[in-house]
Amino acid sequence: MTVPPETDIVEALKRGGFLSPDAQPHLESLTGGVSSDVFRLDTPDGPVCVKQALAKLRVAADWRAPVERSHYEVEWLKTARPFAGDAVPNVLFEDEAANLFVMSFYDPATHSVWKSDLAAGKVDAAFAGQVGRMLAAIHAGAAGSAEVEAKFQTTALFEDLRLAPFLRRCAEVHPDLAWSLVPLADRTAAARITLVHGDVSPKNILHGPNGPVLLDAECAWYGDPAFDLAFCSAHLLLKTVWKPAHRAAYLDAFYALQRSYLPGVAWESPAALDSRAAPLTAAILLARVDGKSPADYLQTPEDKGFVRDVARRLVGEGTPAMAALAGVWKEALGTR
Repeated sequence: MTVPPETDIVEALKRGGFLSPDAQPHLESLTGGVSSDVFRLDTPDGPVCVKQALAKLRVAADWRAPVERSHYEVEWLKTARPFAGDAVPNVLFEDEAANLFVMSFYDPATHSVWKSDLAAGKVDAAFAGQVGRMLAAIHAGAAGSAEVEAKFQTTALFEDLRLAPFLRRCAEVHPDLAWSLVPLADRTAAARITLVHGDVSPKNILHGPNGPVLLDAECAWYGDPAFDLAFCSAHLLLKTVWKPAHRAAYLDAFYALQRSYLPGVAWESPAALDSRAAPLTAAILLARVDGKSPADYLQTPEDKGFVRDVARRLVGEGTPAMAALAGVWKEALGTR
């Protein structure tokens, strides 16, 4: 008989001393996990969140990833929290052998998921600005740190979780663009600049009373911070296709993200980072329809075709900066 994962998790928490041997806790499964099982656990001190990495991700494609990414997520949380404060959850316990950890729990009544807010038309450009400042603080805090770099020798993981399923997969689907996408993936893989989250998506950002809270750092890597800016920016542009009634507000949020992030780039020229973020954004836009992890909210052939056509143009022609990329996107939206 197969043992439910909840049983193994409770045993690991007891074995590690997080729970008493006689505890009879209740684990409530939380929805939305693609790469991990996520639970709410009620304790005498209040609820906490328990997360355990999955070997096979919950996507249509056969996409597997090493479960040791759980430990690197813990290390990202511990490293980023001194730079971002309460915008990063506090790690309460880790069982590295079981690929699970316990962290702060955030009540949905006070911490909405940013993706849900955006879908409902609750688009706060000032909040997007807070996200940008938070990212810049983390990137600036870890930039050039040999100590942090030594903790995140995770290029192979980042390749498995991001570069191969996104950029290199698109090069296979669109071989006429491989000349651009493959070198872009190679250049990104070779970068060693600062601590990167790797999954700065609205679904991984909570909108709390004191600002954003960034979750799900399973793709943690010491590499190119332009990837984080590009990943979040691409999501905001995709929302303009998903919910056209709020198009102008999504674009305002996109620009607010750039305006708040770039002034915090102190480790290199902001223009240099901007010039790397733009082609990455174009490639990620294409990957959200033709990569291994397509955006779940782009469902109609018309929406997918629009994103594919504009992203192909951006990848093929190149774009010098994020503002120029957004200009092309906005102009194309006007013809729909």
